[in-house]
Amino acid sequence: MNQAIGVIDSGVGGLTVANELMRQLPKEQLIYVGDTLRCPYGPRTELEIRNFTWDMVNFLLDKQIKMLVIACNTATAFTLSELHEELDIPVIGVIQPGARAAINATKNNRVGIIGTEGTIKSKAYSMALNTIKEDIQSTSLACPSFVPLVENGILEGREAYKMVEKGLQPINNKELMLDTLILGCTHYPLLRGIIQEVLGDDIEIISSSEETARETSTILEMNDLLNKEERTPTHLVYTTGELNKFTQLMNNIFKRYLKNIKNMEIKKAVL
Repeated sequence: MNQAIGVIDSGVGGLTVANELMRQLPKEQLIYVGDTLRCPYGPRTELEIRNFTWDMVNFLLDKQIKMLVIACNTATAFTLSELHEELDIPVIGVIQPGARAAINATKNNRVGIIGTEGTIKSKAYSMALNTIKEDIQSTSLACPSFVPLVENGILEGREAYKMVEKGLQPINNKELMLDTLILGCTHYPLLRGIIQEVLGDDIEIISSSEETARETSTILEMNDLLNKEERTPTHLVYTTGELNKFTQLMNNIFKRYLKNIKNMEIKKAVL
């Protein structure tokens, strides 16, 4: 099956998931859509998020994708069930894989969750954690300032540290006894070093990217959808926003993550 895997996100953050998909599934072509024009999704209403998500999904369905990966936690929280029901291709979000990884990592069943306002309000991570393991105690925190930092390419330095330190203050508390933290937004792994520095090495930080890629691989194999051709695919990356700005931002941020960035074509998406 040489059709592509579709990946959607509210901006550039989902490329952290795309990077892991490329690493674990080197024969598979990805078509990525980042809705930078309407990012961030966190403060949006549920109806807006659902409409924006369907805009991207319909764009990808026109390209005959064989599977959809929702690399946006907010979109996953509000649209995953609906997409499962409506689409006849496999659909995977990032919340369940992240929850499973956190449960495997925690030693004391105290898990922190940081994400956008929409993701935190949905309680999707807390419910996913307790569905898998009832005795998990979770503490959730919205960090609305983190996505704009990433989208503006501010990933290090004094400004980034101060913003992250301020954003994490409510859970940077030894009394909570957290030993694991879920990065409940795919933008946040790009701030992982600073987050770890602020919270200290006693907290294990979980990004759902690796687990999502593993689950994608499993689902493709189960449905006999793996591409078996010997090839190096060219990945297509679309943005709804300003093309030059997105291209510069992607190259600056992801040159240390996307090893095969030369095998990417970046285009404007018209949804």
